[in-house]
Amino acid sequence: MPKRRKMNTRNRTANLAALLLLLIISVIVAASLGSVKINFITTTKIVIHHLTGAFARSWSPTDELIILSIRIPRILLALIVGGALSCAGAAFQALLKNPLADPYILGVSSGSAVGACIAIILGLSATAFGALALPVFAFIGALTTILIVYFIAKSGTKINVYTMLLAGVICGTFFSAIIMFLISVSSSDRLKGIMFWLMGDLSGADPLALKVAFVIITAGIAFTYLFAKELNIMTFGEEAAITMGVNVERVKSALFVTASLITATAVSISGLIGFVGLIIPHIARMLYGPDHKFLLIASVILGSTFLIIADTIARSVIAPYELPVGVVTALCGAPFFVYLLKKRKAFGYI
Repeated sequence: MPKRRKMNTRNRTANLAALLLLLIISVIVAASLGSVKINFITTTKIVIHHLTGAFARSWSPTDELIILSIRIPRILLALIVGGALSCAGAAFQALLKNPLADPYILGVSSGSAVGACIAIILGLSATAFGALALPVFAFIGALTTILIVYFIAKSGTKINVYTMLLAGVICGTFFSAIIMFLISVSSSDRLKGIMFWLMGDLSGADPLALKVAFVIITAGIAFTYLFAKELNIMTFGEEAAITMGVNVERVKSALFVTASLITATAVSISGLIGFVGLIIPHIARMLYGPDHKFLLIASVILGSTFLIIADTIARSVIAPYELPVGVVTALCGAPFFVYLLKKRKAFGYI
């Protein structure tokens, strides 16, 4: 048995390495495609030259500008957001024991959207706030929602999962009504910006916002991974976990807040991108099983790869125009969602 487990671990590690290679390839391909197509080899040389100084310049300054200043920041944003939503989705599905749980289940998306809509309507991007206005206001809206839902669900030292879900639904509905009101009173020139953000937008990657989001999300993913063992034990039920020495309430509090914070940060810089946190953890679970030591890592890598590919399609399929990336993820996610409804028990949930 130990030998077999060691072989399984080795195989999973090799598969994770293969996923990482797929992610690197997707980055190179995404950087090459767009309204202006650039040779894959040229793209690779430009990226390596920028990182290490290798290769003499044999490409045009225009190609280098397009790849390093326009496409790579956008790809990095997709990588960060995809990994964040997938990790949060895996955590929520484990905590709630619900295969249909996703990062937006607690109303974080609606709260974030209210903040973003206010920033757009007030035209704050043109003020001293600059490009940081929208993500900052979106993050404040999301964080406010998290605090409201958390304190509604918290009773003494315990968190009632069902109360938290209900509070999230109620908050989401309330904030959705506010969004509809804001849209109805906004001017036509602001309306397009609001609708594009509500459907997911990776085109406006502010460097400072990207760096801050990277730090928060990376720390959040690492913190979530520290609880992989506890999540594995909690899949047998809370009572069984308590008898095995797991502080269930502490784990739930820590991971609900962390997963919501990761989601809030991702939404604040990318808009609402649905289905990533729903479908990717399931694909990772089918490939690697329920062990969260591998599931969380696989979810992050797969989520990053998926969103990079989806965004490449969004900006290439009708180039020079582009679709909101949320449209592409919804077209992929909706059929998978129906599949989950039909095959719930196949994923180990009731």
